[in-house]
Amino acid sequence: MKIVIIGGGFAGINLAKKLSNETGFEITLVDKNNYHFFSPLIYQVATCFLEASSISYPFRMFLRKTKNFHFRLGTLVKVFPNQYKVLLTSGELEYDCLIFACGTVTNFFDMKNVQANAIPMKTLDDALDMRNKLLQRIEQASITTDRAEKTKLLTIVVAGGGPTGVEISGMFAEMKNSIIQKDYPELEDINAEIYLVDGGKALLSPMSPKSQQDTYKALTKMGVKVKLNCHVTDYQNDWVMFSDGESIASSNLIWAAGVTGQKIEGIPQEAYGRGNRLWVDAYNQLIGSPDIYAIGDACLQTSDYSFPNGHPQVAQVAIQQGKNLGHNFINLIEQKSLIPFTYIDKGSMAMIGKSKAVVDLSRPRLHLKGFIAWIIWLVIHLFSLTHRRNRAKTLFNWAIAFFTKDQSLRMIIRPKND
Repeated sequence: MKIVIIGGGFAGINLAKKLSNETGFEITLVDKNNYHFFSPLIYQVATCFLEASSISYPFRMFLRKTKNFHFRLGTLVKVFPNQYKVLLTSGELEYDCLIFACGTVTNFFDMKNVQANAIPMKTLDDALDMRNKLLQRIEQASITTDRAEKTKLLTIVVAGGGPTGVEISGMFAEMKNSIIQKDYPELEDINAEIYLVDGGKALLSPMSPKSQQDTYKALTKMGVKVKLNCHVTDYQNDWVMFSDGESIASSNLIWAAGVTGQKIEGIPQEAYGRGNRLWVDAYNQLIGSPDIYAIGDACLQTSDYSFPNGHPQVAQVAIQQGKNLGHNFINLIEQKSLIPFTYIDKGSMAMIGKSKAVVDLSRPRLHLKGFIAWIIWLVIHLFSLTHRRNRAKTLFNWAIAFFTKDQSLRMIIRPKND
């Protein structure tokens, strides 16, 4: 059976691992990058606390010992369902089963100025771009004589109060209160602010009220100005405009406010549900499309009785769906019954800063905060990394940052044409 997987995120890589070295399968994984990366930690790359190689690993190296695995670097252009083939930027592939595990893209909600000028937080490329831009703007602020310009260059607005927005706001606050003062004494008296903006009534909306309250208190204490029930409406000429009528002068709008699915040429419009996610049945097969499946953030599955409106777009769903679909393909070959997907919610967590985090466990139902929650966050994220090399590098960098309250990765490294 020829299986083509479009996308090497959590869903795609776990499906490939499940089927690797299984007889009867020939797997081709397609991705626009030649590496898998651990997306929950890209904000630490963006803020100079981790190297890009600490959270990424080449696909070919990762699965080099498998006999039935192939990798194709390229981007999906079009699907030909009747011909059982796909067109990529790097050629064509035939398939018996096609799996969309292509994740999502940043949603700018049709705000052209925001899309053109804000800094997204979705990919490793985004993280490296953010690091370069922020460091260059700090350097620029250190030499300009205009005080208002200094403040604008250093003021940061983070749009989106989910885990990414909370975690990067906390990291910025710690950098402002320690590292920036050490490295840039000429900026010591500049009152640059960090704003975290969300359209909801609370931060971390999927988490418990206790986690929401603890997060709000901790960020506020760290100096982050939180704006709730408010969203960005425009961003131009270094001015961020909000729905409540306020405007803030800032050269740095970090966009972590939402994602959306990708439209795929060759897939009918009726196959898409909310957020451009593909409708799938209990076995992750596209409704009305034989031999085509979708897993992870790309799919919308309402057959799970605990999640009648679809699953949250988080890593654990993608991981579990990838493994379950792989198990079902094996059952299909062995002519066994298929297993409908049921998501096991293990809980949610977010890091706020050093020794500060919130954790909501599902089994047992328990809320934790502070140092113990921070340790749990560190351990789970560390062991969720792809390879032991990633874990060793990340642990080393975290240890250095913890004991020195600093990190030495603040280098501006950019392509020649940047």
